[in-house]
Amino acid sequence: MSVPKRFFVDKICEEVLLTGEEYRHAHTVLRLGVGDEVTLLDGSGREWTAIVGSSERGSLLLHVVGERPADREPRADVLLLIGALKGDKTELVVQKATELGVNRIGVFSSRYCAAYMNENKLERLRRVAREAAKQCLRSRVPEVDYFDDFAGAMSASEGYVHKLFACELLEKSEGEIPDMGASYCLVVGSEGGFTEEEFALAREHGFTGLSLGKRILRAETAAVALLSVVMYRAGELK
Repeated sequence: MSVPKRFFVDKICEEVLLTGEEYRHAHTVLRLGVGDEVTLLDGSGREWTAIVGSSERGSLLLHVVGERPADREPRADVLLLIGALKGDKTELVVQKATELGVNRIGVFSSRYCAAYMNENKLERLRRVAREAAKQCLRSRVPEVDYFDDFAGAMSASEGYVHKLFACELLEKSEGEIPDMGASYCLVVGSEGGFTEEEFALAREHGFTGLSLGKRILRAETAAVALLSVVMYRAGELK
């Protein structure tokens, strides 16, 4: 039995008009029509069952018939800070991080970062997060932000209990990954890695340096590997 297709909307009421990009996906790609059942999401952590009532050019009219709590959102609050990567690698990290359960993703520029960001790329990353959230049955889309310098990214870590910094400058980790924590902030660099000054700044913000083993990992591999271990220790993959 297939799972009803999922769509994010701004507001839930008895009748919802699906328009724009979500309409195009529903109508053109999924070929949904009158009588089909869908799931609506507004980012609140709840889900609504709706039935397609009518189809007009450019919109679908949906009748909401039920409501239920969502049960697939993580208990742990996780922020992933990742250096901007070349090509479509940042998109890959955003997709996998969303599937693994992060609540927020911050892409940053640093000294050795060779990639660049603009508004179009940032919007693309947000679309990737939205589609990944629907695919893995989440009810919320992680926030995706951009910091044009490393200091700004470090400031975003304020308030997080556990702060972990994946750093190739270390021969061994400075501490262990804590389990069952309430909140985590993770930092992984771009292809160029970090400077000593950036690592020192991270320590000033309370980060613990982590080694990811003897082998040199690609930046996207490091992000997914670290996030997977943290989510396991936090109880999200058990």
